[in-house]
Amino acid sequence: MEISKWVESYKEDVIKDLKGLLAIRSVEEKASDEKPFGEGPYRALRYMLDLGASMGFKTKNVDNYAGHIEYGDGNEIIGVLVHLDVVPEGEEPWVYPPYSGEVHEGRIYGRGAIDNKGPAVAVLYALKALKESNLPLNKKIRLILGTNEESGWGGIHYYLKNEKAPDMAFSPDADFPVIHAEKGILIFDLVKDFSFQPDKGLVLKSIKGGNAPNMVADKCTAVLKNENMNNVLQELSNFTEITGYHLTSKIEGDLITIVSTGKSAHGATPEKGINAISQMMLFLAQLEFINSDINDFIRFYAEHIGMEYNGESFGCEFEDEVSGKLTFNVGMIEADEKKGRITVNIRYPVTIDSEDVFKALKSKTKKKIFEIIHGEDMKPKYLPKDHELVKTLMNVYQKHTGDYDTAPIAIGGGTYARAIEKAVAFGPVFIGQEALEHQKNEYIEIDLLIKAAKIFADAMYELAK
Repeated sequence: MEISKWVESYKEDVIKDLKGLLAIRSVEEKASDEKPFGEGPYRALRYMLDLGASMGFKTKNVDNYAGHIEYGDGNEIIGVLVHLDVVPEGEEPWVYPPYSGEVHEGRIYGRGAIDNKGPAVAVLYALKALKESNLPLNKKIRLILGTNEESGWGGIHYYLKNEKAPDMAFSPDADFPVIHAEKGILIFDLVKDFSFQPDKGLVLKSIKGGNAPNMVADKCTAVLKNENMNNVLQELSNFTEITGYHLTSKIEGDLITIVSTGKSAHGATPEKGINAISQMMLFLAQLEFINSDINDFIRFYAEHIGMEYNGESFGCEFEDEVSGKLTFNVGMIEADEKKGRITVNIRYPVTIDSEDVFKALKSKTKKKIFEIIHGEDMKPKYLPKDHELVKTLMNVYQKHTGDYDTAPIAIGGGTYARAIEKAVAFGPVFIGQEALEHQKNEYIEIDLLIKAAKIFADAMYELAK
């Protein structure tokens, strides 16, 4: 039986095992005992390793940071890099529970369905199809399982310090046909201290919004204090009428709570979401707070960030031919009467140096006395279109789809392909397929997942034969 037919025969098992994996809320939490990223990622790793062992594969748990499932022999290693952790489900309600794995109209729903649990299970069954087909291989194939891709990459870095890196690899954590370039990623905080705030006039008590730097915030809440809220309510009414943004209010005594509701999306594609933090800050900029530092904090946001996605007003509107425009996403905000903190996630073009980005940022923040606290600087990833790995994977994709027109592409997302010198992202999202990673109601179409599994199986064979 050829590889694709083996994959097709596993369809019901793929659904069953993916439902089990989706039931695990593998969001990184506080480390405990021997669980470096918390209970959920630990359980997800054990789940996948147990599945691999039940299929007769060699498995290895690398101190609960990561692990691998291995098939084949040889000195060279072909890696397939996936992650089992997920971003939080967000504030907005889902049509189907985010950890139920419910199947409706040919789709399986759940946080991680497309990013990256669905592809992880698909690759495992692709590997099983290779094993059952008995096709000759000259290299080892390792399905490498990371556990905190969404929040720091500690798992994959630990793995590569303790295990031999693959000689060549792909990560099914993006789009088809092949991702030959990934933008650089910056995560940093903009922090401003507030001077003493007298308890009179309009006072900002708190602002809180967002769940992760690499998500477009779908909710932001601000609490204000004033003896008379009529002016605030009138400004809110005017603002929502003019902008169409969704903000609501609730008064309790001399406190008013304002809630901004947006739409979540991946931080690499902020234009696909509606940032609730930005909506909130644009509204608050219409008000006059008693504390001038807080006014500066809010108005700086309104003037230099607003609802923009490419850093235009912040002076960092960089662009190149290979990977396009820089993207700018505010993922989180937190402020009280003493300090404000804005967490920013930037994806910068592959030919741009991150220092040039920071120079542009500092030139804008200096006058308003903001401190930039550096977090993550993940350098860009780039392989030319004529690279051996890119050409091999393109040939496999073309063979299965008949699409000879689409060229390798560049993205703003960051995948585990960055961790290996000769690696690219490859699938699982097909052209025209709706991708809901980091959004509510995330799902993957089952037939397209099986189609992707067939492509993954063929790709592993071509690279390992």
